[in-house]
Amino acid sequence: MLERGRMIEHVTDYHTATTPPWEFPHRNQQMPADLLNNYPVQNRTGFTITEATHQHFVNDLENPYVEEKPFDWIRGYHVGGKSLMWGRYSFRFSDLDFEANLRDGIAVDWPIRYKDLAPWYDYVERFAGIAGNRDGLPHLPDGQFQPPLPDSCIDAHFRQSVNSQFSDRKVISARAAHLTAPTKEQQALGRAKCQFRNLCMRGCPFGAYFSTQSATLPAARKTGRLTVRPHSIVNSIIYDERTHGATSGKATGVRVIDAQTNEWIDFKAKLIFLNASALGSTFILLNSKSNRFPNGMDDSGQLGHNLMDHHFHVGASAVWNDAADKAYFGRHPAGLYIPRFRNVGADKQAFKRGYGFEVYTGRQNWEHSFGDEGFGADFKEKATQFGPWTITLDAFGECMPYYDNRTYLTDEVKDKWGQPVLKMDVHYRDNERLMRKDAQEQAVLMLEKAGFSNIEGFDAPAHPGLSIHEMGTARMGRDPKTSVFNGQNQHHVVKNVFNTDGACMTSSPCQNPSLTYMALSARAADYAVRELKAGRL
Repeated sequence: MLERGRMIEHVTDYHTATTPPWEFPHRNQQMPADLLNNYPVQNRTGFTITEATHQHFVNDLENPYVEEKPFDWIRGYHVGGKSLMWGRYSFRFSDLDFEANLRDGIAVDWPIRYKDLAPWYDYVERFAGIAGNRDGLPHLPDGQFQPPLPDSCIDAHFRQSVNSQFSDRKVISARAAHLTAPTKEQQALGRAKCQFRNLCMRGCPFGAYFSTQSATLPAARKTGRLTVRPHSIVNSIIYDERTHGATSGKATGVRVIDAQTNEWIDFKAKLIFLNASALGSTFILLNSKSNRFPNGMDDSGQLGHNLMDHHFHVGASAVWNDAADKAYFGRHPAGLYIPRFRNVGADKQAFKRGYGFEVYTGRQNWEHSFGDEGFGADFKEKATQFGPWTITLDAFGECMPYYDNRTYLTDEVKDKWGQPVLKMDVHYRDNERLMRKDAQEQAVLMLEKAGFSNIEGFDAPAHPGLSIHEMGTARMGRDPKTSVFNGQNQHHVVKNVFNTDGACMTSSPCQNPSLTYMALSARAADYAVRELKAGRL
């Protein structure tokens, strides 16, 4: 396994995982300016780059990119990547999603259907550990779940209110990659039950949430056949010119820059799984030029195009004035979810596709006194009391696969190692704007029906990239003339190259996509091994 960044070992390299705020030089409330200057993009997004978490985010100065239009590229260059910082919401796609392009006559049809992926969803859910309920929604299929994260009183009130007053939607427990009842397999890997600390971005020493460090690396190491090489920047795939024909060829390996020594090294392999994140994988494919592929490893003209990311930061927030005598126990890492209800069944809207809401609830503690004037015993007493219960509904909406939403290589600037960088030319369109208007209106309506007060709708600026769900740019499809990878996630032309990260996505269903990447990865690996053993690769 070649990783461009540094090694992070499970537990021992989570240096801030158990550090209380008062032990940080600035109480984990701010970052020194000279250090923060390394993160101009990561910090501008609103993601908390703090003394406790900054080590898991990329140095933007060493890894620049160019923005033709604003694009927030959130990255983590280290072993484990964003599996250490991801939001952990884990939902299946359904045939409502896999058939959407065909049904709408947009882009190309997915080369797979739900039945192709269902057994692999089962497989990865059992391995990773997903907390959730079986909710019986055809467009959000049930899975292999551990017990859900429990509701607080405000969660229970909102769930009951919406589910009783709206026949077209359902509030469910978020399906999250957190162990609530670890299996023997998970315990054998050293994983334990979630402790509800909600300090996940620092790295989880309990292995309670699914990450590369806690789950897949320990399992792979148990085989005795894994070599991990950090500080290895994959520059390009090496194509064997001797093998190319009209329809197929082979790669012999990859070309790597040692990030510490600047040495160039070629690594040979029979199989190459390209999983550098959607944009990272596309960079490598674009940079993999040869006589056969003068413009990058692609014949379709689609490489770098159809870049999608969920649009979000639209919805509503409110205050709940009941249950003043109640608080909550622990800090849950996930709450409630409202699956897509637009353009489902008989519902028809002015926009295509739909959105789902992540629901965040809690009760303010001493931060409700920020900015208050005063001192002495009365002031301290006031500050130790709970503030009001609050709720926020934040929509995540599907972005259509527009051909001219794209990324491409440019020499306008170079990275620290002299490589070209990606240039982003992406923006949202009328379909997304119409969807956002509806999402805000529906969020306000649900909060009104639930009896909340101080309701405020919001539609905050959210550039592509901010949702961190980059998809497309090397899509799957049936026809090599219109797609880069086939229905087995295998390169149409270079048969021993596979891609199963966000780059291969044909559309961008509004559910969080990581569980689908996992299922595609397991399925493609199974196929590749069978093909290799049969002598066809």
